Amino acid sequence: MKKTILIVLTIYFLTLISPPADLSADTRIKDITQINGWHNIKLFGYGLVVGLEGSGDSKGTQFTIQSLVNMLQRLGVTVPAKSVKVKNVAAVMVTAVLPPNATKGSNIDVTVSSMGDASSLAGGTLLLTPLSDKEGEIYAWAQGTISIGGFNVQVDGGNKIINNYALVGTVPNGAVVEIEPVNEFYDLKVLQLSLMNPDYTTANRIKEKINEFYPNSAYPLDNSIIEITVPENMRHRAGWVDFIASIENLRIDPDTRARVVVNERTGTIVAGANVTIAPVALAHGNITISINTLPVISQPEPFSEGETVVEGQVDVTVSDEQARVVNFEERVNIYEVAQALNAIGAAPRDIIAIFQALKQTGALRAELIVL
Repeated sequence: MKKTILIVLTIYFLTLISPPADLSADTRIKDITQINGWHNIKLFGYGLVVGLEGSGDSKGTQFTIQSLVNMLQRLGVTVPAKSVKVKNVAAVMVTAVLPPNATKGSNIDVTVSSMGDASSLAGGTLLLTPLSDKEGEIYAWAQGTISIGGFNVQVDGGNKIINNYALVGTVPNGAVVEIEPVNEFYDLKVLQLSLMNPDYTTANRIKEKINEFYPNSAYPLDNSIIEITVPENMRHRAGWVDFIASIENLRIDPDTRARVVVNERTGTIVAGANVTIAPVALAHGNITISINTLPVISQPEPFSEGETVVEGQVDVTVSDEQARVVNFEERVNIYEVAQALNAIGAAPRDIIAIFQALKQTGALRAELIVL
């Protein structure tokens, strides 16, 4: 099994570092940036799921019992906590993501996750649950039937039949937005773009590209934020849409740091095209030890007393493979390096060790990240 994995990874490595195509300005600004002030809001809340078929929390889950008693009291029903059984009820955390363009009355999906020791949420119904942000402001209310997409069935002898995960489910369109997210996006006279991967060169290229179409409107604040002055005739909602659409579809050639990322557990290697190696000589060789046991049969003479005995004779062979030497001259990209390493028969795990050694000698002119 291990040999098969190494062969596949070797092919995968060669595919990743195939000769880079000569592409220029092939990335849209919208794919590497995001607009400041235009973000999702994380919501969460605590609720109860009812209608479970004996798969709810046990009597030892005190917060479920207390929540159920409190809810009943608000409904005008008073019962002692000691007499309440919650096998058909489960306490859950409800989470949702509120998009920035959500309007009052619109619906969003919610995720329901068990908090206690329930065995399954299948068939349950989420009771009305307020969803608030980190500041405690309630933006939406959730309620509805939970969709699990799996099951957890107890069979004879204590065995279980489990399909998917039954303690987390969703309520599609289960929350109704009550308060629209506060968004000062359209009130600004300037637009700020944030780079997902901060880089001074990329920020400068974005500035230059935008200024080609809107002269003297864009300038980088640092390596991650580019501020753009919106033309006066576009400072309204329709104008904002046209302006943003024109900006985000401009294409540039982003710059990145030279990096080599390796995963020692899987043998995966990913290297950027900007990786170079200083002149260096590398020797690669292996010592192979083979141990074989040959059966030796000892049999007594005919008509004599004794038993047939099988013994093993151990044959140990040690072969020292001749080291293969490769001289690395100054390389332009990682593709040429990969060709040289594969020429000496280096497997992915060998290449990982080689990259680590090159980094220690200072010959690898890139950031080495080991996962």
